[in-house]
Amino acid sequence: MTMHAIDPAITRETSARIAQDRATVIARNAASSCGIRAAAHNPQAASLASTTFDVQLKQGDITNQKRSGRCWMFASLNTMRYRIIKKLGIKTFELSQAYPLFWDKYERANWFFENIIATANQDLAGREVSFLLADPLCDGGQWDMFRSLVKKYGVCPKEAMPETANSSNTRDLDKYLTRYLRACAKKLREAVTAGQTTEELQATKNEMLSDVYRALVICLGEPPASFDVRIRDEKGELKASGTYTPQEFFREYVDMDLDSYISIINAPTPDKPYYRSYTVKYLGNVAEDGGVRYVNLPIESLKRVAVAQMRDGLPVWFGSDVDQGFDSERGLLDPASIDVDALFGLPIEAGLNKGDRLQYGESLMTHAMTLQGVSLDAAGEPTSWRIENSWGEDHGHEGYDIGSAAWFDEYVYQVVVDKKYLTPEELTAFESDPIELAPWDPMGSLA
Repeated sequence: MTMHAIDPAITRETSARIAQDRATVIARNAASSCGIRAAAHNPQAASLASTTFDVQLKQGDITNQKRSGRCWMFASLNTMRYRIIKKLGIKTFELSQAYPLFWDKYERANWFFENIIATANQDLAGREVSFLLADPLCDGGQWDMFRSLVKKYGVCPKEAMPETANSSNTRDLDKYLTRYLRACAKKLREAVTAGQTTEELQATKNEMLSDVYRALVICLGEPPASFDVRIRDEKGELKASGTYTPQEFFREYVDMDLDSYISIINAPTPDKPYYRSYTVKYLGNVAEDGGVRYVNLPIESLKRVAVAQMRDGLPVWFGSDVDQGFDSERGLLDPASIDVDALFGLPIEAGLNKGDRLQYGESLMTHAMTLQGVSLDAAGEPTSWRIENSWGEDHGHEGYDIGSAAWFDEYVYQVVVDKKYLTPEELTAFESDPIELAPWDPMGSLA
């Protein structure tokens, strides 16, 4: 293919037009002085964002994931601690986020080793092996992966396994363990080539897992096998006490049927028909619990089930592309809040619809949070959403964000709800044999 150079005449003509275009000159002055988002900020959108909602759940103190990618864990634990707060009648409570982080890294190392062994005869430069090696120990995850961790390991209060420097800032932990895992991958592939038996490979893998466990203990501390519990309310009254294992604590105080909660996605792309179940190749963590499963439904279904669960007094885990249309300073998620199309005079945001953005690499799920409230119009349709984030109380509206109806439609990709809120048709679709998506499919992205 012959490549063509830029015609200098185009540059000269464009430059001449800009000099005569008052709107472009004003936009240039604003954007170059204060940045694109500040110049494109739409104050009217912020003024229309109400902080009161028709359905509003009361949660404890805002949590903070700090410099880690554990939003999916924080969002999941926030839905669980809500049940504890409500059950015990206390003002706030926090579950340990370091505890599932430890077990996720450990389980994900095993998941990685198993997949490396399974693909050992594939070309090292092949797309699947390259994908496995790219980021085997990242912080991100999915609801189904968290459910697998809790089913196996339970949960514990934050006091039983508090944060460390490495849980609050996971960069070096991920960096050095990932380097070790890649060295292990080389050793495992060479062992397969050398003809090691299944038993010999598993023995080699177990030695590697022992090393990973030790490294995690160094960075995060050792997870408690049991712990003492003393929980008091703001008046000092003892509401819970005893000695529990993490599994016992989950059963007693969270009391949640994990298998009843399922993932619903909205991916309006031609390759993913609605009312079908999907899974993603190589996506998971706990080997014996399998991978993930979604049902793809129209966005109206996601809104309906989310509202229904909140009306019944329970928050909703959801995944979105958080940076799109995000006025972070004001805690507002609304495509109208940052009007870059007006600033540049170009269809930057309007040029692609939701399905196009997924297919062309412009958008995917990047962050998980919890829905804690919703405002409804006269017809019962959502007009705005109250969103609990995990970026500390100094963010947004004392830790909460407000999402517009348009933002939900365009940038929310997943909600997790009790399957009882699905229609018979939707539930049948979820329970059908899942279609396997490629590992790099956008719906395999990790929050």
